[in-house]
Amino acid sequence: MSRSKPIALAGAVIVLLALVAAGCGGSSKKAATTTTGSSASITAPASISSSGTLAFCSDITYPPEESYKQGTTTPEGSDIDIGNYIARKMGVKARFDNTGFDGIIAALLAKKCDAVISGMNDTPERRKQVAFVDYLKVGQSFMVKSGNPENISGIASLAGKAASVETGTTNKDYLDAQSKKLQAQGKKGIKVVTFPKDTDAANALKTGKVDAYFGDAPVVAYYIEKDPSSFSIGGTPVNPISIGIAIRKSDTDLQAAVTQAVRAAYADGTMDTILTRWKLGKAVAKLQP
Repeated sequence: MSRSKPIALAGAVIVLLALVAAGCGGSSKKAATTTTGSSASITAPASISSSGTLAFCSDITYPPEESYKQGTTTPEGSDIDIGNYIARKMGVKARFDNTGFDGIIAALLAKKCDAVISGMNDTPERRKQVAFVDYLKVGQSFMVKSGNPENISGIASLAGKAASVETGTTNKDYLDAQSKKLQAQGKKGIKVVTFPKDTDAANALKTGKVDAYFGDAPVVAYYIEKDPSSFSIGGTPVNPISIGIAIRKSDTDLQAAVTQAVRAAYADGTMDTILTRWKLGKAVAKLQP
């Protein structure tokens, strides 16, 4: 859930998942998780090996990629499973620190964590600050009220309307750019309304504060599956972008270890298992590093 983030399911959903071939604010809560499975087979950098922990910054408000189990502070989701697998391959435990997406790269650079796994799009602008190990490609979709009363099917139909996004995401950047294009054509722009949490952005649609929500396609599919009486899909996914694990450029040993672990996840079938578990098998495109 590309998040498309900082510089900083029933008929319609089945159609969405089939068509996607390609897109998270948070609190200060922290949680440590471990999973069972493959034994260590990749050498962890010395600092991580000595601490016994691989710490990830993650905006844990972005289901199904990362969110808290209801009523708990235990994170779950596809990215959580992937992060746990990577740590396990290095013989350490994974820890996930809930970090607002608009400040997540800054937190990484300040060494508050070792890496970012948070449905983050790998963009040229972000590459100026951090290195990426890409692992999937995800498109972005419009979610509308059930029945699509505003007849929103894409950018053109959003002219003069309001759409919600999470703060600091590439979703916002994309809508801002498309709004300028509409205005250059003599049409009304798009009112892009930002929220610190993705779940708040989705709720803004449910409560009638906006005409559409724009987010990563798997996240849109998740919201629709959970609340089909409130939401439906508007048009088809757009703007497919790679998503990756962000690492400080200076941490070349960690980059190499994470790359090996992601390749192993593809080779031993773990990536397929995780994507199937979180119903993302048809909502994303595989991207082995």
